[in-house]
This record gives sequence, C-alpha cells and structure tokens, in this order.
Amino acid sequence: MNTRKTALVTGANKGIGREIARQLGHKGYSVWLGCRDLERGEQAAADLRNEGLDAHVLALDVTNDASVQAAAVTYGKASDTLDVLVNNAGVATGGYTAPTEASLDDMHALYEVNVFGPVRVTQSFVPFLRKAGQARIVMMSSSLGSIAEQLDMTSGTYGVNLLGYNSSKSALNMITVSFAKELAAHGIKVNAANPGYVATDLNENQGYRTVEQGAAIAVHLATLGPMGPTAGFFNDGAEAAPGRHAW
Repeated sequence: MNTRKTALVTGANKGIGREIARQLGHKGYSVWLGCRDLERGEQAAADLRNEGLDAHVLALDVTNDASVQAAAVTYGKASDTLDVLVNNAGVATGGYTAPTEASLDDMHALYEVNVFGPVRVTQSFVPFLRKAGQARIVMMSSSLGSIAEQLDMTSGTYGVNLLGYNSSKSALNMITVSFAKELAAHGIKVNAANPGYVATDLNENQGYRTVEQGAAIAVHLATLGPMGPTAGFFNDGAEAAPGRHAW
C-alpha cells in the first residue's frame, strides 16, 4: 500500500513550479505535475524520476473547465486523497503598459490563468483535499499584488505599476482568504506565497533570485504542521522563519 503523501503542482513543467515539485519529492511526496504542455510535462517528470523521485504528469490547462475536470477524474483513478495543492501556474501578459493604455484582452488572459485558474483547480480538487485531512493549499502570489507595498514609495516595487498583473495577484490574495475561511473547518490550511523576483521565463530571466530560493516559501507552506498559520501571505523572512508579507 502506498503511504506517501501526495502533492499536485500546476504549471510544473519548468521554473518555480518544477522546483516546488522537486523539493516536495525530496521530502517524500508523490508529486503530480499539472501541465498544459503534456510533452514538456512528461520530460519534467522523467527528469525528477531520474533523481529517484515519485513523479507523475497530469494534463491540466487551468484556463479550461473541461481540462481541469478531466484532470480531477484522471487523478481520482490513482488516489482518492490529495495532501498538497500548489496553484503555481501564472502568466504576465501585456508588458510595461501604462494603466490607462492597458489592453482589456490582455487583462482577460491574465485573469483566466492567475485568478480563475486557481479557483477552477481548487474547486475541482477540494474533495480529495478534504478526504486527506490536514491538507495544505498554496497560492503563488507576488509582492506586486500587495496593495500596501504598491502604496509605499520606499518599496522596491513601487514603480512597477502593472494594472493587469498586479491586480490579478491582489485578487488571488483575497481568494486565498476566502478559501481559508471556508476550509478551516476541514483542517485545510490555505496561504499565499511570495517567491520574490525569481529568474524565470515569466520575466525573461531578469529576476535576481534562483528557482530554488523562490520555491522555498511554497514548500514551507505546503508542509506546515497542525499549529501553522492559515489565511496568510508569506515570504522567506529571516533565515528559516517565514515572514508575513503585507497585504
């Protein structure tokens, strides 16, 4: 009988998502890589298996209801419980456009992935999370979604005034709180993670942090003990302790 804990990470064929899956795998989790591009997902899962990890790929397009529902059915054939869900899939569309000139089409595309995607996936997989008992959900947010930081003129991100992306992460933070309030009764903790400015394809590898560093806070929140927080927004903080990020 397989007694491993299970984790599903969306957008896990590369970048922070793949690294979160890798780190959870090294902690003994059976990891499922939710990927829109199945070929890349298969390669990423194979790479993790070459490290001795229990890794599987799950075809999953977070923007598509049918795809997410089909993914839940496929997952359900392998397990009836899920211990960790990391809603990592995200996009940054539209570039550095002034808010008054931002494209609504770009905003729709951003919200489909960054906002509606995590809602679709969480709603579809919550039956497995409830059955697991003490499950954990992590929403991959951003300091750019912090309203407090966007209003702080001394903040390093004050000048990054992206209407679509920033507001999508602010919306995700409220979604985090909403799910956390409902699911607390089931022992499920839901938190938002700020990975920092990580070098990934999302920012054309301009970030100054590594994927290993960016994944750390998500892995910490995914493996919280029973006394850990819920409905919070966290970054790495000092040393090994997580820091509570301003909403």
